[in-house]
Amino acid sequence: MKWPVSDWTFKNGDDEQWLPAVVPGCIHTDLLRNGLIPEPFVGMNEKQLQWIDKRDWEYATAFDVSKELFGQSKLELVFEGLDTYADVYLNERLILQADNMFRIWTVDVKPHLLASGNRLRIRFRSPIQEGLAKLEQLGYGLPASNDDSKTGELEDKKVSVFTRKAPYHFGWDWGPRFVTSGICSPVYLQGWSGVRIKDLFIRQDDVTEAQARVTAVLEIEAEQAGAYELRLDAADQQWQRTVTLKPGAQTMEWTILIEHPRLWWSRGLGEQHQYDFEASLMQDAEVAAQLSVRTGLRSVKLIRRPDGHGSTFYFEVNGVPVFAKGANHIPNDSFANEVTAERYRHEIASAAESNFTMLRVWGGGFYEQRAFYELCDEYGILVWQDFMFACSMYPGDEPFLNSVKAEAIDNIRRLRNHPSIALWCGNNEIDAAWGNYDENAGWGWKKQYTAEQREEIWAAYEAVFHRILPEAVAELAPDIAYWPSSPMQALTNDGNQHATNNSAHGDIHYWAVWHASEPFEHYNDNIGRFMSEYGFQSFPEHKTVRTYAEENEMALDSDVMLHHQKNGRGNFLIKEYSEKYMKDPKDFQSFLYMSQVLQAEGMKTAIEAHRRKMDFCMGTLYWQMNDCWPVASWSSMDYLGRWKAVQYYVKRSFSDVLLSIYQHGDRIEFHLVSDKQQAIEGTLSWSLYDFAGKLLAEESQAASIAPNAAAAVLTLSAGGQFSAYDPNRTVLVAQFAGSDGEVIDRADHYFAYSKALALEEPGVAIETAEGSEGTAFVLTARSLAKQVWLQSEEEGIFSDNFFDLVPGIPVTVRFSKRNADGQAFAPASPGRLAVQSMYDFAGAAISSKAE
Repeated sequence: MKWPVSDWTFKNGDDEQWLPAVVPGCIHTDLLRNGLIPEPFVGMNEKQLQWIDKRDWEYATAFDVSKELFGQSKLELVFEGLDTYADVYLNERLILQADNMFRIWTVDVKPHLLASGNRLRIRFRSPIQEGLAKLEQLGYGLPASNDDSKTGELEDKKVSVFTRKAPYHFGWDWGPRFVTSGICSPVYLQGWSGVRIKDLFIRQDDVTEAQARVTAVLEIEAEQAGAYELRLDAADQQWQRTVTLKPGAQTMEWTILIEHPRLWWSRGLGEQHQYDFEASLMQDAEVAAQLSVRTGLRSVKLIRRPDGHGSTFYFEVNGVPVFAKGANHIPNDSFANEVTAERYRHEIASAAESNFTMLRVWGGGFYEQRAFYELCDEYGILVWQDFMFACSMYPGDEPFLNSVKAEAIDNIRRLRNHPSIALWCGNNEIDAAWGNYDENAGWGWKKQYTAEQREEIWAAYEAVFHRILPEAVAELAPDIAYWPSSPMQALTNDGNQHATNNSAHGDIHYWAVWHASEPFEHYNDNIGRFMSEYGFQSFPEHKTVRTYAEENEMALDSDVMLHHQKNGRGNFLIKEYSEKYMKDPKDFQSFLYMSQVLQAEGMKTAIEAHRRKMDFCMGTLYWQMNDCWPVASWSSMDYLGRWKAVQYYVKRSFSDVLLSIYQHGDRIEFHLVSDKQQAIEGTLSWSLYDFAGKLLAEESQAASIAPNAAAAVLTLSAGGQFSAYDPNRTVLVAQFAGSDGEVIDRADHYFAYSKALALEEPGVAIETAEGSEGTAFVLTARSLAKQVWLQSEEEGIFSDNFFDLVPGIPVTVRFSKRNADGQAFAPASPGRLAVQSMYDFAGAAISSKAE
């Protein structure tokens, strides 16, 4: 029996005036709704709001308790999330002191609760002041590369590591610094009498298509001893047994068999079937306690075993190897409770629409809300789940370690029934950054400390990531693997457990393209067993940029544009790469477009290189899927959910059957890559056109691809049949068609960078597709149109966008409106349409300076 606690107010800890609050929420959004601060994301307002985290804040409500609830013999107040240092008073009695945003806090309030006139008050102590006190107590600072203490007006004092709250709140190289406080998750009263089933976990011991052997792990609390009939219902089956309960808490395990189960599969391999399991305690034919959970029956394994190249690193679902295609997920908002169910569905549906099979919940955010995982279960998106530690070293005092242990227990228990969870990972990049076993490895962190301090810091690391977290996973979710840090080769006992991005083992974060200004072509040569991070930035489109900047601020080095670029040289790195690969944009709005096309081309190069090496490489997760505010970043969807060019490119490059063309030197290779579980036979054909659409040469041949495989099926010589043609005026168009003649995939290849192509006014024409009722369109061009960009009046997505139009080869696209009829996307009219291509944006080089 649950009853939500609502009708909250808040105030500055030193003030007397109480104002209305929204719970769940945070102090920043409550201040904004009450008109006390400017819009945080606009212009440079972030800097004006750093005073908020230095204050204490209070939230309060008054409530009565229903007669039925008050009559229960056990009454608890449950806080699913408090951010972060919270002193909780019920009727002016201190009942809880919380200090971890990621924990669930439950307090027995039966002795303190009144039938009416209860007052609940929570004082949130400043996380900055608490952190500064802990920093002083430790006596030295700890590395925290992305703690933007300068913006936070703390100079070089990095306090984020001392507080168990979302690390990105303190700033990151794509996000602002808003160190929040508040009631971040629901608060409710719950009551029970006699007996209750507190938790039900369906542990999947051995799952195959023939039989599922699962164990129902039940946590039960009883007020007194007694005999009960325990019943378990699932899949139109029922199991019963008699149990004798003792007073207090107890755990029971009950193994059952389900013959020929309907399995849950990741996207592309089968259906995402889920079962409802209901456990009931019966006494005298009456239900005394009951609890239901929903899960999908599947086997998910991380396969790491020696092979001829080193050792494998891939995921296997129900015995089938899965090439992980996807991205890294960060929080969808700086203020987490602003993320609606629709925004979550838009992200996960976009992932599925883009042929993803995995998202990595990165360790600098928070353990996501229930809706996120339910949607991943629904759409078949596997989840690589980091614990919330990233790019920092952490303290190792006993209270901190105890808090981490409780956090791990709470979140593993909360998430372990979701079939989408594929991996628990200890942290992001910390092993690589510290480089404990090689004096020359790492990011230089350890050289700042004495030998004694280094030993102390590393001991704290090992306590968390080599003991507490793996032990919690092994005990509470033993069917899912644990990986200590990403990237990493392996966990050994011979001093070789630091991460060196070894391509033969483990997972890799490859950042030489971008941070080291290496060319996109290096993606073809730097491939590991599992590419868990790599990326390239772009700007959002003009409509989104205008939500935070005025027209007179549209320049790379305007104060606002630099403020909405958290990666130091980011804007100028984009410009540097653009000058190498793209045509000069004619103005700043054109530069926004060029940046998106540039990012898309880079990610296409990386993804297709990884997929062509399938078997050796078995995963590619680019950085990053989404944004937490409107900003220039590595995202493929901007903060408002608008697909950038790269999202459309990714959709094509992640196709379940991919035709990829790769030229190195004189060799032009045609590769087929298939995630399908059946062999595919068909015809590979290629045609060479000039930009006016004249056919210059063509050939075709039989081609096939084995199940779950990649192979080069044709090699041509650029210096052979193509040498007579102008590389700046020709395009190679290839397609792979099935045995029924239907085109499975198409690929275009150019012999020069976009910068050098001799583009002319393309004369793009667009007509409504017959019978589509205004939801589909046919596009043609009289001259080559590069990266055609369709823009709609309605918010939504096209079936394809940022594609090339070759004269004589029409392209049909469909429009789907966002959040239409309760769905993520549904066919609809786009309203007014605009169509542009690279020709429209090319011109003289732009100035960096704002006018």
